[in-house]
Amino acid sequence: MRVLVIGSGARENAIADALLHGGTELYAYMSTKNPGIYKYCRGYTTGNLEDAKGIGDFATANKVELAVVGPEAPLAAGVADELIRIGVKCFGPTKELAKLETSKAFLRSLLEKYRINASPKFRVFRNYDEKGMLDLLEELGEYVIKPDGLTGGKGVKLSGEHLAGKEDALAYCEEVLQGHGCVIIEEKLYGEEFSLQTIADGMTAIDCPAVQDHKRAYENDEGPNTGGMGSYSDSNHSLPFLQKEDLEEAHEITVRVMRALKKETGSFIGIMYGGFMATKKGVKLLEYNARFGDPEAMNVLPLLKGKLADVCAAAANEELGSARVEFEKKATVCKYVVPEGYPDRPVISKIEIEKLPNALTYHAAVEEREDGLYTTKSRAVAFVGVADTIEEAEKIAEDAANGVKGSVYHRKDIGTKELVQKRVEHMRRIMNG
Repeated sequence: MRVLVIGSGARENAIADALLHGGTELYAYMSTKNPGIYKYCRGYTTGNLEDAKGIGDFATANKVELAVVGPEAPLAAGVADELIRIGVKCFGPTKELAKLETSKAFLRSLLEKYRINASPKFRVFRNYDEKGMLDLLEELGEYVIKPDGLTGGKGVKLSGEHLAGKEDALAYCEEVLQGHGCVIIEEKLYGEEFSLQTIADGMTAIDCPAVQDHKRAYENDEGPNTGGMGSYSDSNHSLPFLQKEDLEEAHEITVRVMRALKKETGSFIGIMYGGFMATKKGVKLLEYNARFGDPEAMNVLPLLKGKLADVCAAAANEELGSARVEFEKKATVCKYVVPEGYPDRPVISKIEIEKLPNALTYHAAVEEREDGLYTTKSRAVAFVGVADTIEEAEKIAEDAANGVKGSVYHRKDIGTKELVQKRVEHMRRIMNG
């Protein structure tokens, strides 16, 4: 099968890798030349990932049969719509269905309409309403403020962490409204977050193993939010702090949302990636993404048995119910190596990667020059360890991350026994509190 990968990050490197292992003839449309992708392609080009017509023309010229969309920006720009229009099957939702990710207000309203009780207390503001906002902030006591739209995982601000008080909160609401259509104020929840990526075709929903991501830049969950510094999954496809019922509840929420979307708009084809939180009051939905997570894709794709292209094609044909989708019972740990100063003041430097046979390597925002590989302004390289236990997988990923020379750093604590235990204890205190 001729398959087109759209995107140029480590997530797309992992998608390309999984497709290649299934014997696919690979093509890529990237914003920058990713050395982990282009070297294995029959054909590739670079361009604007929001250029739906350009991507469609490239697919037509290369007789592509199926496209897999990696990042959110092409989905928001209607790339899937254009590919479907010209007869290319697409694993990724249409622009209207991608509103699941691109509009938090759309998601909250959908949950409300279909009485899916998974939201924290919230209110959507489309204009600056100081009294209404203040009343809600006082009622909630602790709160989260979210822009409506894509912010690269960096737009959400929490009281007590990013916002010192109500004045800060109102100022941020005003700032958000200047750049976005609306702002959402939500109740601040307490619990442990987890990512559940579900393969969907409008009728069938198949969960990938659960993953926990780490957004904060520095160890012990300190520092600014990033696109994600790393993540881990367990061999039982759950997480050490979750109960069986938590995953069942999260799955049921996704199924109900998928069915609601089908009634409203049509079949959601692709990945419904739920950002959930296990709380004392049950599982709550923080947000959905309409594609694989980065880094979470790198935890689950290496575990997929069978061919990724077959799974994506089955979903695109709305025949996922007849596909066999299984994941190996292994644990994984992913660690991102990033430029010094990331995310605020990244330092560009030459890097050397010592490739270790046990670790999987996925290139992200790097640039190949005549004299070698350089970091850019974002995450550089991800390393994944796959093993029987989280502890063994962590050692593989850590050894690989330590082997990178240059002005870079990574979070050494992701996947360690100490940090995982901290999560378990935190959840125990919340449930018993």
